Amino acid sequence: MAATLLHTEIKGIQVPIIFIQDNRLPLTTLEFIFRESGSLASNKAGLVSLIANLFNEGTKKEGAAHFAKVLEDRAISLSANSGKETFVFSLEALKEQLPFGLQKLKELLQDPNYSKETFKKIVKKQLALLAKKQDDFDYIASNGLKSLLFENSNLALPQLGTKESIQALTLNDLKSFIDNHIFLNNLIVVAAGDFNESEVEKITKDIASILKKGEVTPIKKISASHKEQIKEQNEETKQAYIYFGAPYSMEINNSQRYIGKIASFILGAGGFGSRLMEEIRVKRGLAYSAYSRFVVNRTNSYFSGYLQTKLENQKEAIKSVKEVVREFVNKGVTKEELEAAKKFFLGSEPLRVETLNQRANRAFHEYYSGQGLGYSKKELALIEKLSLEDLNNFIKKHNEILKMSFFIVTKK
Repeated sequence: MAATLLHTEIKGIQVPIIFIQDNRLPLTTLEFIFRESGSLASNKAGLVSLIANLFNEGTKKEGAAHFAKVLEDRAISLSANSGKETFVFSLEALKEQLPFGLQKLKELLQDPNYSKETFKKIVKKQLALLAKKQDDFDYIASNGLKSLLFENSNLALPQLGTKESIQALTLNDLKSFIDNHIFLNNLIVVAAGDFNESEVEKITKDIASILKKGEVTPIKKISASHKEQIKEQNEETKQAYIYFGAPYSMEINNSQRYIGKIASFILGAGGFGSRLMEEIRVKRGLAYSAYSRFVVNRTNSYFSGYLQTKLENQKEAIKSVKEVVREFVNKGVTKEELEAAKKFFLGSEPLRVETLNQRANRAFHEYYSGQGLGYSKKELALIEKLSLEDLNNFIKKHNEILKMSFFIVTKK
């Protein structure tokens, strides 16, 4: 059940297909992924999120209710989702119902629900969601941190948009983005389940043949700020919500990225036992939990973390985060920490590939990162052989993570 990379030619374009065959059950899952088409491809906050909502309203001919009902009657799941770099149509169905599901996907691509009534409906829903987010202090702090780290870039814009940005959008904005991003040229197909190669190629040709050719402008790479900034937003809260971040110089296909995964786990991504959790919760009692991670995408990479603490402990918590990260960079980790991290990654591997969707998702990211299908197994072998010296040299080299910014939601 290893992933295979296929290509099929359509209108002179070689369309990549990531294929995992699993005939144990009559289940199929398909993803039609469009590169350079996520939220970072637009400087209009919330636009791409709204487009996903539009596609989830069915076709203009059938309308949302009828379109959803005919799919539900056949236990078919068809949805559109927007990421930061990609836009995805997902289809899951029993093998016998797949032809019907594919037909509905074709109809959706050819006849989006561009009615004025639907546009008003999805805008109203988005505004209602944003109204709820006004009391979500984690959401506010997270977006606030990105506005500091990535000022004047599309990554600083809230993915869901703001009240003002959503109200400023028009139906033509949605049409224009779709017309300029849903192309044959930037399509990647992921197919997993009860298929054979010829079936997958036939399905891909059937769907892709209705797409037009066109070039999408690549999303520009975005660098995190090296400024050390602290910004507060005052709200009626009983706790301080502290989000912090810094630059992290790492390309998605870098050969040392696996070392960063180990470093990230030890510093703050590993839960109990990680440096941040042990120092800030266990030893100093400043927070219920403290977490951090290294984020690595094709267009951006950065270090980020968060914690909540009592209002009166806010300054001490920020000071503690700085101290923990500084000691981590300057002194590195211990042999015991490295061995514990190795045991986690090697021991938990079966849990990361339990389901068909997990295996398909992993295969896509191996391909998308440029590291190649099957890289995850090679990475485990590299982790097993990783020496303490190499890990600590890596950590010391990445002292850019000391250039931290903080965004805090707190009470005046």
